[in-house]
Amino acid sequence: MYHWNPEEYSRHSSEQAKWALELIAKLNLRGTERVLDIGCGDGKVTAELASSLPQGSVLGIDSSPEMIAFAKDTFMDKFVNLAFQCVDVRQMSFAREFDMVFSNATLHWVADHASVLTRIRQSLRPSGKMLLQMAGKGNASDVVEVVNGMIRQEQWRAYFHDFSFPYTFFSDDEYKKLIKAAGLTVKRIELFPKTMLHKGQEGFSGWIRTTWHPYLQRLPADLQERFVEELVATYESRYPPDEEGFFRVGMVRLEVEAVR
Repeated sequence: MYHWNPEEYSRHSSEQAKWALELIAKLNLRGTERVLDIGCGDGKVTAELASSLPQGSVLGIDSSPEMIAFAKDTFMDKFVNLAFQCVDVRQMSFAREFDMVFSNATLHWVADHASVLTRIRQSLRPSGKMLLQMAGKGNASDVVEVVNGMIRQEQWRAYFHDFSFPYTFFSDDEYKKLIKAAGLTVKRIELFPKTMLHKGQEGFSGWIRTTWHPYLQRLPADLQERFVEELVATYESRYPPDEEGFFRVGMVRLEVEAVR
């Protein structure tokens, strides 16, 4: 379990939110559906779903108590068709409750996707739809190369002696097998590149600080900011910002659509 700072995440997650809006458009909502948002985070994407469901409703779940508290405080008094629960997706036990299950930029944090997909299937009503987007194979490879080089250096090595890569970045073929094994029918599965933009060192370091917890939270609190600064400086030396001052990070997304 990682500690999340929802206020800071909300300030530095505009790219994730932008991609989520693109994904919501692919749901083709009628406005009457019951939707589950897995990994709702600070709640802003779940609120967007609620605004598209005038006769429906949405439940956002997240394993972070801090995120759920922030989401409730920010959005619960604005929508009557919106709710949040602190639930670990690996332990959710919904039964035929949802017309759609949605998730954006979350499930690469989870190791056991076979179990998660089975639970998603159980949560869907007959003919219900699942639409997921997560990091895929090769995601943020340049950043991963920089940070993995850093943790082998003498000043950081002691904090990572038993460290293993914390994310699950699947290929489309690997994920197709998992979906079929869970008893879902694949409608579409794609692995494609996207570019994430961060404005200047502040924007780039904010993204590192708020999402690269598996590395930062191995360190004492007084060393975390030094680690971020070194990571950003190393990345900048290899991949300088563009003419407008944006750091460009090559990402890979795995997008999956399936039905029960």
